[in-house]
Amino acid sequence: MKITFLGTGTGIPQDGRVQSGLLMDTGDSLLLFDCGCGVLGRIYESRHDHRDIDAIIITHLHLDHVGDILALLKANWLVGRTEMRIYGPQGIKEWYTKTMEVYDYLKDRFFVDITELSPGEEFIPEGTDGKCNCTIRTAKTTHTEESLAYRVKSNNKIVVYTGDTEPCEEVMELAEDADVLIHECSFPLGFPMTNHTTPDMLTLMMEEHPLTSKELYLTHLYPQMQGHYREAVHHISKYYKGKVVVAKDLMSVETED
Repeated sequence: MKITFLGTGTGIPQDGRVQSGLLMDTGDSLLLFDCGCGVLGRIYESRHDHRDIDAIIITHLHLDHVGDILALLKANWLVGRTEMRIYGPQGIKEWYTKTMEVYDYLKDRFFVDITELSPGEEFIPEGTDGKCNCTIRTAKTTHTEESLAYRVKSNNKIVVYTGDTEPCEEVMELAEDADVLIHECSFPLGFPMTNHTTPDMLTLMMEEHPLTSKELYLTHLYPQMQGHYREAVHHISKYYKGKVVVAKDLMSVETED
């Protein structure tokens, strides 16, 4: 499975980081997880074709995770693709309906099939050409009432993407024996925070629930993290023996055999 980080930043602009989004290429299917502002441009820069995305999967409905969804749908329509499937938490249907009400000229231009998910569900996403070659399981995160993390299994490889969250038992259990865990790390050591993660909050959770994934990638980095990347990696490495990497926009990684 190949992972391409499209946006590793947040709602605050900073050099080199747009808002949240990443692609997972399972070899047969191309899935977009989150689609914040700037992600559509990053898809182009990554040399992927936005028309090839089989489905969009959303962790929660904050603007820095959904801001480019409509821009992506419009871009598809402008070049002849008029269907898309979207998966996301409870409330995403209402969000989409209300957003579309603002844009009369786009109504009936494309068809979007939306599936709302709950914690603990397991499903096989479908693209416009049929079922994708992966299975996805959801878990509740500590961020919003409806926010979800995802465990993606394809070709015996497992990748977990948290979206925004405090470190929590549900995510640690979801990441058990995963090849890759992509976990938010919004702020540096010692930063007082709830509903997001700092390195010391993450390692405190690791003491109770040891992390067994092979690799850990940190994303959703606020400007306050600048200058603290090495410090974060060093701290986490005291508690975790796998590879720790601070993700960058347009970085691509493949799960190891």
